[in-house]
Amino acid sequence: MLKADERLDYLLAEELRIIQSPSVFSFSLDAVLLARFVSVPIVKGQLVDLCSGNGVIPLLLSTRTRGKIIGVEIQERLYDMAIRSIEYNQLSDQLEMMHRDLKGVPKEIGYSKYDVVTCNPPYFPTPSAEEINKNKHFAIARHEILCNLEDVIQTSSHLLKQGGKAAFVHRPGRLTDILTLMRKYRIEPKRIQFVHPMIGKEANTVLIEGIKDGNPDLKILPPFTVYDENNEYTPEAKKMLYGE
Repeated sequence: MLKADERLDYLLAEELRIIQSPSVFSFSLDAVLLARFVSVPIVKGQLVDLCSGNGVIPLLLSTRTRGKIIGVEIQERLYDMAIRSIEYNQLSDQLEMMHRDLKGVPKEIGYSKYDVVTCNPPYFPTPSAEEINKNKHFAIARHEILCNLEDVIQTSSHLLKQGGKAAFVHRPGRLTDILTLMRKYRIEPKRIQFVHPMIGKEANTVLIEGIKDGNPDLKILPPFTVYDENNEYTPEAKKMLYGE
């Protein structure tokens, strides 16, 4: 099942395994944070995860909902890894992967019919050719080469039914852009949580959830801190990562 340079890692708080490789972009804490932050229907529903990479968010969401989950990934290598991870965990009845450009997905799978859309998108504008990572897998995952923030939010809106929820993880420096684009595409921001690497350090990650055609009422949740003063995981981070 594993190919050259691949390994089978644990998703630590769950009894799940995921295929990873050092030569392509591995999932980060951001993906775990988003999968824990988003509100999901427990019993049924239809969910879509955009920019799925090796399928980490669909896998994690499968522990929180019995709804059907579609993951969308444009890079063939990552899509293939996600497919094999889903099969290994015997989740093919619940999880489906699509090897697609997200911009064309609503036309293919349907407009205004999904309960939840999640996305951990590329964070950074495309740099010059000299600056960009020579590893194309890393470059595409990190930079807005094949899709940008507006593509992500517009596609999310197209997929969501009225009252459906979209959740994103990003960098705080893009928060104004995110809020502006969510409003532009009828996703009303409802919940924001800032993630701080340590107590006393400024936030380096933001989680945001909105409702399509929702009423204005934005809540700022208590901050989430990853490490304590001893550079060890905080109790809330341990619980999220290890189930402790």
